[in-house]
Amino acid sequence: MTSLTQSLNLQFAAVSVRNFYILCKPRVTGLIVFTAVIGMLLAMTPETSWVTLLAATVGIGLASGAAAAFNCMVEQQIDARMQRTRHRPTARGDVTTPATLLFAMLTGVTGLAVLHTWVNDLTMWLTLATFVGYAVVYTIFLKPATPQNIVIGGASGAMPPVLGWAAVTGTVTPEALVLFLIIFLWTPPHFWALALYRRDDYAKVDMPMLPVTHGEKVTLVHIVGYTVMLALAAFMPVTMGMAGWVYLAAAVVLNGLFLGYAIRLYQHYTDALSREMFRYSIVYLAATFAALLVDRALA
Repeated sequence: MTSLTQSLNLQFAAVSVRNFYILCKPRVTGLIVFTAVIGMLLAMTPETSWVTLLAATVGIGLASGAAAAFNCMVEQQIDARMQRTRHRPTARGDVTTPATLLFAMLTGVTGLAVLHTWVNDLTMWLTLATFVGYAVVYTIFLKPATPQNIVIGGASGAMPPVLGWAAVTGTVTPEALVLFLIIFLWTPPHFWALALYRRDDYAKVDMPMLPVTHGEKVTLVHIVGYTVMLALAAFMPVTMGMAGWVYLAAAVVLNGLFLGYAIRLYQHYTDALSREMFRYSIVYLAATFAALLVDRALA
């Protein structure tokens, strides 16, 4: 009987850990941490401590996970009604609101403490501002209020490489702001591609996403416009001397494909193509930042 009880307790603990792990949106958090680490590696010098790199990675990752959990807590009623998000533990009722809030607070405070103790205060404050920008300003105020929510709120999502750069240098330089600009301009076409083929989901919960409030054609025009601006911004690392021919070649291919998706989507829209563009956009961002790192390593 004791053995059975212990087995059940272990299973319950494993389920609980998995639920909190899901609340951290691991795929999104993983991309955030990845771009932050690239920012660190691009800014590092021979004097940079690996302790700083590790602590910054952990601290930013914990803060990101905390913001994601807070987002799940605030939107649990909406998530429960949407097909894309109804599997989340908060939406299913597997994790209570108090437990989610406590988890988000402990995780976030731990992340900030790590940054304060082993990195620097600038990174800590910027990370806190990013948390507030996403978890509070975007989630609570912007998202339900305006179809431009993802544009304005995208500033928080574009911060990770700036955080990584600040962790290593203790400053925010023009190079860090270029990395910010790339993600900032990438966010609208990335998210609107998702919102297009999920527009019925958003309409069902009265969420004012652009495809719901202004329709398909207006959204597609916006996607093309932002993709063009993104392509221009993507070449700024070359013009500023941050990157060379390796990154340039990658940028030509990656942005050519992204523009191709945007134009095809505008000319012949289908949900399948919109889903395909959304998936490619994730590959695009990861590959763009990876190309910057490879270029730096080969320089």
